[in-house]
Amino acid sequence: MVEPLHIGVLALQGAFREHRLMLERCGAEVTEIRRPFDTSAFGGLERFDGIVLPGGESTTMGRLLTDWHLLEPLRECGRRGMPLFGTCAGLILLCREVEGPDGRLLTQPGLGLLDARVRRNAFGRQIDSFETEFPVRGVAENCRAVFIRAPVIVSCGTDVDVLARVDGPEGPLPVAVRQGNVLGAAFHPELTQDERFHAFFLDMCRKWKDNRPAMGI
Repeated sequence: MVEPLHIGVLALQGAFREHRLMLERCGAEVTEIRRPFDTSAFGGLERFDGIVLPGGESTTMGRLLTDWHLLEPLRECGRRGMPLFGTCAGLILLCREVEGPDGRLLTQPGLGLLDARVRRNAFGRQIDSFETEFPVRGVAENCRAVFIRAPVIVSCGTDVDVLARVDGPEGPLPVAVRQGNVLGAAFHPELTQDERFHAFFLDMCRKWKDNRPAMGI
């Protein structure tokens, strides 16, 4: 019998419960993360086979990660190869650079693991939220996604693999990307009934678990 994957879901704010339920439907065991589990360099997070960073408000989440001493343990897990999956604000936290809706570069706490520049609220305000389907390479030809005050990738490095694009205010721009063990989506797959994006992430986690390094500990 294959041992189920153990996934951590950052539970500071946002749609973490929806992520947990989706992952459990896909057969994973899930623990909600609100604080470090110990004082090691990884904060005890090395127990997981992957970690999800949900949507919310990225500035608040970054501040809480810093105040609760989770930022560095998360960054170290990502650096050592653990799969990380960020949606909406979680994507913003993963990116190297963040800009406001006006294109100005912002300074806010983040992980900087994804070689990309992301624009906050690129699709407009809450009233501009929408739901749509589009192909995501490697996942499905008709992934269902919800966009709520969604960001968008405005530029990315050559090591970043663009999985999907959606028409925005400035034409088609990336909304789903992957760089090695880091997966990001500008939308909310957890707010639909479509499990395939989460299954894609769990496949990343399974492959890492099956060939997992000792993470230097």
